[in-house]
Formats: sequence, C-alpha cells, structure tokens
Amino acid sequence: MRPAEVVDWRDEAPTAARHFPHSSEWIIPMLPRHIPEWLRHAPAPGVKGFAVLAGCEAAARGSLVSVLPLAVFQHLGDASRVSGVYFAVGVLSLLAGLSVPWLNRFIPRKWLYSGAAMLFLSGALLGAVAPSLIVVTLAMITVATVALFVCFNAYVLDYIQRVELGRCETLRMFYSAAGWTLGPVAGVYLMGWWRPAPFLISAMAVAGMLATFLYLRLGNGKLIQRARGPATNPLAFLGRFAAQPRLVAGWLFAVIRSCGWWVYVVYLPIFAVNAGLGQELGGTILSVSNALLFTTPVMLRWMQTRSVRVSVRTGFMGAALLALGAWALAGWPVAVVGLLAAGSFFLVWLDVCGGLPFLMAVRPSERTEMSAVYSSFRDVSGILTPGAAWLVLLVAPLSAIFALSGLSLLAAWTVAGKLHPRLGLRRIRVPVPEPAPDYGTLALPVKTGGDPA
Repeated sequence: MRPAEVVDWRDEAPTAARHFPHSSEWIIPMLPRHIPEWLRHAPAPGVKGFAVLAGCEAAARGSLVSVLPLAVFQHLGDASRVSGVYFAVGVLSLLAGLSVPWLNRFIPRKWLYSGAAMLFLSGALLGAVAPSLIVVTLAMITVATVALFVCFNAYVLDYIQRVELGRCETLRMFYSAAGWTLGPVAGVYLMGWWRPAPFLISAMAVAGMLATFLYLRLGNGKLIQRARGPATNPLAFLGRFAAQPRLVAGWLFAVIRSCGWWVYVVYLPIFAVNAGLGQELGGTILSVSNALLFTTPVMLRWMQTRSVRVSVRTGFMGAALLALGAWALAGWPVAVVGLLAAGSFFLVWLDVCGGLPFLMAVRPSERTEMSAVYSSFRDVSGILTPGAAWLVLLVAPLSAIFALSGLSLLAAWTVAGKLHPRLGLRRIRVPVPEPAPDYGTLALPVKTGGDPA
C-alpha cells in the first residue's frame, strides 16, 4: 500500500518555522492530506447552532424563573426584604454586564462564556444543597445570565450575516419555546415534590449548553480590532453608545418591551388576585403566553416580506392599544385579563424583531462593548418598572399601571417611525449589462467598381 502523503506544518506556517527552526516544542504531528477539511478546520457556526445554545439556556432559566422568587420568600419571610434583595441583585447584574468588555481585555471570550456557564452551574447546585444560601444562588445565576447574554450576542454578530439576523432571532425563540413554556409550571410542581429537583434540572441544562458550546468551537470570535486601544474602564464606551442615535433607539425598544413583560408577569397576577380571579390564573396565562413562541416561524414569514420598521411598529402599536384597552375596561376584570393576554402576542412579536434595530446598527469593532450595553436593558427595566409602579400607586389604582405601560409602548411606536424604511430588506441586485461592441472602429468593405447593387 502506498503510504499516505503528509504535510509538514512548517510548510503551512513558514514564518514560525523560520523563527523557531530547531525548537522541538513547536513540532506538531503531521496531518495526512486525506483527512477531511471539516476535521482540519472547524466549520463556521450557523443559525441552528445558536438556536440550540439558546434552547439549553431557556431550559436552565425557565425551570428556575418561578422557583427562585418562592425560595427567596420562604427564606426571608417578608415581601419587602425580597424586593430589596432583587433590587440589589439587579444593580449587581447591571454592573457585571457592563464589566464584561473590560474583562474581555484580559480573558478570552471563550473562557468568559465557559466561566459564566460554570458559575450558573455552581449556583444551581448550591441552590439544590444549601437552601440557606438561596440569596447567593440568586446572585450567581443572575450575574452568569447577563455574562452569557453579552457573549452570546457578540458571537451572533460575528458569525451571522446581517440579513440572517431575523431568521436567527426567530429560530432562537422557537427553540426556547419549550423551556419557557414547560419550565415555570414544572419547576414549581417539582419543587413541591422534591425541593432540589428544579435546581438539578437547571444544572443539567447548563451542562448541555456548555457541551454544545464546546462542540461548536466558537473560539474567541472574529478578530476585528479598532484603530485605537480598547476602553480603560467598563463605562468608557457609554459615550460612543450615546453618540449613535440608532443604538440608543434600539436599546430603548428593548427596555420598553421588557417593561411590558414586567407589567404582564408581575402586576397582572396581582390584579387578578385583587379582583377575586384566583392566584393560579397568572401562572396559567404566563405558560399559555410562552407557548406563543412556537408561532415565531409564522411571524417570521410575515416579517420577511416587510421591513424591520413595519414589523417593529406593528408590535408596539398592537401591544399599546391592548394595554390602554385594559386600563379603560378596568371595571371588568375578565376583559382586562383577556386584553393583556392578547397583548402578550405582540410582546412575543417584539421579542422576535424588537432587537434587530440595535443588532443591525452595531459596528464590527464594538461588538463586545455594545452587546454589554444592550444586555443592560434587562436590569434597567427590572429597576425602572417597580419604581414607576410604586409612584403610580401613590396616586392611582393598580389599573393605571396598564395605562402607563400602554403609553410607553406608544412612545416606542413613535420613535420606531424614524427607522429607515428599507431596514432589514434584502438588497436587489440589478445585473449590469455587458457593453455593446463598438462598431465604429470596424472597416467595412467598399466596392470600387462594377454594379453598385
């Protein structure tokens, strides 16, 4: 048998071989040419790979989203202390998200992502074995979540083309649907059966997410450097963010959308209890609303034929009208619940397309920094919504919170009108015709005698 032809690594990297011609530690095994290319070089991750990552994260977070508040309340025994804990954790999460780009100067992004996943895994295991440290568990999981979100968005901007961002967001939401639909209900049920169960399920989901990340071999992202050095502190890039109106508008869309979810998840159940509709109604409606994530492929088909501006304005207008309608019919509790449940359809709609204006406006050299800014919308809405609701309740009934939410959504609809009308649409390439031959330079035969015919 003819021996396989081999390639010396120094032929592929002559610069390193020239500088270290006799160093044995630079010698690596020679690779046969018949080894497939996909084993030599990792393929570029696609939309489906990121969707699987998001699905694993949704399973990990969804199984604890309804468990952690109950566990913290059982440990502290006072609702006001629980609010104080969540406020402090929100501030910590905001600072942690803004610090990720600064940490990325010293720690490669793949280790940041892996470290955040390990922090999440450790927090879930700690919550399973140490109920008295549930506040520490909450802080660990919250900080890990925001770090994962920053790195995930940076990877998406590195590997997904601009025109594919809408499809990526849609498939991500579709893969996350099962975790967000079954997780909240199953988490509470399993906690009553055996307290560590939801924490262990979350830990297994995080382990699957980390394994998927290692399989995709995302590395440190594309190496795109700015002409100047990176920021010296986590807040130095906020000036560059504020100087770009499109980024500010995209961030405001995310904040207002998240505030709408806060009103739906927190204050609708309180309204239902006060109206005598039962405390189980809020959890049931939340599960039904999360099941709408399975309809995101249908939403995408509609969005693909329209621009991002039309899609975003449709979502904000629909959610705003239904929220204002719920405020107007506050004396009819069943109608309020029905209108806000219908409004959750448009909130899911905005989950699909509401982040596209920001993602499409990010400069390649500022992906990590601006992903950190974008991730702050969760913490800002988590601080802003309870504060605004507290001020409203000083002078108005609970239903006035729905009116405030509707007005904020209507304001976002107005701002979205400033987006470019063709944002997100594929460019039409008109073929350039080939130039016609120049016949003026050709010599035509001329008869010199005889019959001219």
